[in-house]
Amino acid sequence: MDPQKNIQINGRLIGDRQPTYIIAELSANHHQSFDRAVEIIQQAHRAGADAVKLQTYTADTLTLDSHQPHFKIQGGTVWDGKSFYELYQKASTPWEWHAELKSIANQLGMDLFSSPFDATAVEFLETLDVPAYKIASFEIIDVPLLRKVAATGRPVIVSTGMATLEEIEQAVTTLQSNGCNEIALLKCTSAYPAPPESMNLRTLPDLAARFQLPVGLSDHTLDHHSSITSVALGGSIIEKHLTLSRSEEGPDSSFSLEPSEFAELVNAIRTTEKTLGNVNYGPTESDQNNLAFRRSLFAIQDIEQGEQFTLENVRSLRPGKGLEPVHLDKVLSATAAQPIPRGTPLNWQHVT
Repeated sequence: MDPQKNIQINGRLIGDRQPTYIIAELSANHHQSFDRAVEIIQQAHRAGADAVKLQTYTADTLTLDSHQPHFKIQGGTVWDGKSFYELYQKASTPWEWHAELKSIANQLGMDLFSSPFDATAVEFLETLDVPAYKIASFEIIDVPLLRKVAATGRPVIVSTGMATLEEIEQAVTTLQSNGCNEIALLKCTSAYPAPPESMNLRTLPDLAARFQLPVGLSDHTLDHHSSITSVALGGSIIEKHLTLSRSEEGPDSSFSLEPSEFAELVNAIRTTEKTLGNVNYGPTESDQNNLAFRRSLFAIQDIEQGEQFTLENVRSLRPGKGLEPVHLDKVLSATAAQPIPRGTPLNWQHVT
């Protein structure tokens, strides 16, 4: 597979052979409390996240305040029984918080950006000079929104969710043809929480190969395995929901990680990066001391000068201080160039 094209967010390179860009998704876990939102950002920083992501919408920009049956959520989701309007009223992040939350995140050394859900959200986020945009999985088919976001010229991360290959191609083409030159694609299972068997992570290298773009995972599972596996498969971005406590009732609490779990995930990803390393054959620096446990050729009897080497006076033994065993046949066809005491590791000076 050819190397993926890297993107930059706020000067940070993201892509092939770069450190994983880890995003803490705030979503609705603030429960309409600004102080709770601030604490989640602080916990994201302590856990080692690189960025915090918001969602920018209002109930009125997403749906209608209607009690008609098709505006009621059903079908086995964690939000069943609510109307779309009720859910988004409860889940939305007040726009008046955005600037201060961004300032707090930036002061802690993290990026903060958002998923806009309509043109007015993009226009608002532009006033905040966000460093990137995220397209939520359900919005990947919203071509007018993609055009609006692309026109900003900022990097765009796209969750693919339920999108078909044709819909992903449409999204990428739309972004590229409207001014966006930096795109990353996230594998995403749009289930909340997502069962491990639904993840299909072998899609990641295929996605990277098809589009030659950085790829990653928007992870809605409740453990670390999918994120770690994604990094091992070449993922360079991980997005995970963060909450102060899953015991708090809220639209997204049940599929979010708590701070200690998020910190464990970050540590596991950083360890995974170390284990991936580079393509390497032969001993590494940490192997050097163990080369002594290889075999080599030793004199197992006192050998006189001019004496023929034989299987009775030469053997392959540990440690690896002498000639490698591959040279045994050549040694056995030669004679000793000098007296060799028993236990001497053989070298070419001994052979004539």
